[in-house]
Amino acid sequence: MLILGLDNGLTVTKAVIFDDTGRVLATARRRVAQMMPRARHVERDMADLWRQTAAAVAEAIAACGRPAGDIVAVAATAHGDGLYLLDRAGAPLGPGILSLDSRAGGVADAWVANGTAARALARTGQMPHASAPAAILAWLRDHDPARFAAIGHVLACKDWLTLCLTGRIGTDLTEASTSFTDVATQGYADDIPGLFGLAGLPLPDIALPDQVVGHVTAQAAALTGLMPGTPVVAGLHDVTASALGSGGYVPGTVAIVAGTYSINQTVTDRPLSDPRWFCRNGIARGEWNAMSISPASAANYDWFLDSLCLEEGDQPAHLRVIPEIEAALARPSSALFHPYLFGSPHGPRASAAFFGLRGWHDRGDMLRAVIEGIAFNHRHHVDALRDGFCPTAARLTGGISRAPVFAQLFADVLRMPVTVSATEEAAAWGAALCAGSGVGLFASPRHDPRDAAAITHTHHPDPARMADMAARHAVFTDLGAALAPLWPRIEALQGDT
Repeated sequence: MLILGLDNGLTVTKAVIFDDTGRVLATARRRVAQMMPRARHVERDMADLWRQTAAAVAEAIAACGRPAGDIVAVAATAHGDGLYLLDRAGAPLGPGILSLDSRAGGVADAWVANGTAARALARTGQMPHASAPAAILAWLRDHDPARFAAIGHVLACKDWLTLCLTGRIGTDLTEASTSFTDVATQGYADDIPGLFGLAGLPLPDIALPDQVVGHVTAQAAALTGLMPGTPVVAGLHDVTASALGSGGYVPGTVAIVAGTYSINQTVTDRPLSDPRWFCRNGIARGEWNAMSISPASAANYDWFLDSLCLEEGDQPAHLRVIPEIEAALARPSSALFHPYLFGSPHGPRASAAFFGLRGWHDRGDMLRAVIEGIAFNHRHHVDALRDGFCPTAARLTGGISRAPVFAQLFADVLRMPVTVSATEEAAAWGAALCAGSGVGLFASPRHDPRDAAAITHTHHPDPARMADMAARHAVFTDLGAALAPLWPRIEALQGDT
């Protein structure tokens, strides 16, 4: 029996077919274009997202070597937050708004100033931020009232894909908690939309992530190659899916994704709120997922490679530079880097910078500083979660986790064992676990059929390196505190763009 997991990120949509042991049989990817019509607006065409996803599904089915009828269930996961609106007829109401969109930053700032954010933290378990559905909706209310008045349904990205597959309009337990659920009851509460001036908002029905919510329609089958009637489950937020698929959805473990975002999360059986993390619903009632997140992770490394490591021969840059980084880690260096090219945990005005550079430093020293800065930013979030939940181990996924030197660096910086899984497509596998659970293939999404010991490797902190990283992290942190008053002035030099 086969399972199909869909995983839609910020630039790529993927279809991954697994067998019932968790082995990947086929993966297909399609790029989905982003649109940036104005500064801080990051959008995508919803119809194109579905077309590209359907094409990826068709390609994966063609490549897997098995008939589509062997696929027993489908589930989607996708980037969380942002906004995908439908009109009252169920058609897309303008483009989808990605979680990279920051048009509502002023709304979120105003809510901090007037006390709305504190009230929201108490009721929903999280401080509203620029890409939170509540903030974007409030921005639309104030700046695009005609579109706001036409809203018939408020969805997340993966909910739109589920609708395209099944015709069902709704969401799941994890995604519902991005703005409007009561942190204690895990369901909607009448007063919460009103906190944001959004009373009467049409919120979608909530299903469990592994609940069958519909079946592939004839129209979707014609586009994807799936069999009509194939069960589709509700799916889940990609942060939670990544933790589940990598084996990190376990109490006492912080699941880390080093990708575009610095994602750090731990599952808990109590709804503990704090401004430093989101307390959102887990995959089952009575479970919460504490997420401490910022857009400041491996995208900084990719930027450096793309900008300053031009191709030199046939070997890809990310492989070619590893010896340079290893050599740099073996010698002292004063070079440090703030990885805030695309955002930070310190507000939208913080920016990236190198510090301590000297004429004798080379590219390897700069790359080392970039990777350390990424790890230090993850530590900022992990330390917050340590205060609340005391995790003692980490599970690391994301592109840079594949290099042992980076995984060891994370262990030394975080001061805890870091386990890396050989899981291919962790988020898609998390969705597939929910799909399999929904049709009885697995006892629950937690019942991963793979041999965890055979597909993981644990990196333990090195005492000497750990002490060195602690000293470097202290300077990194103090630099941020010293620069905080200057970041707005630096940003002002850019002008109003």
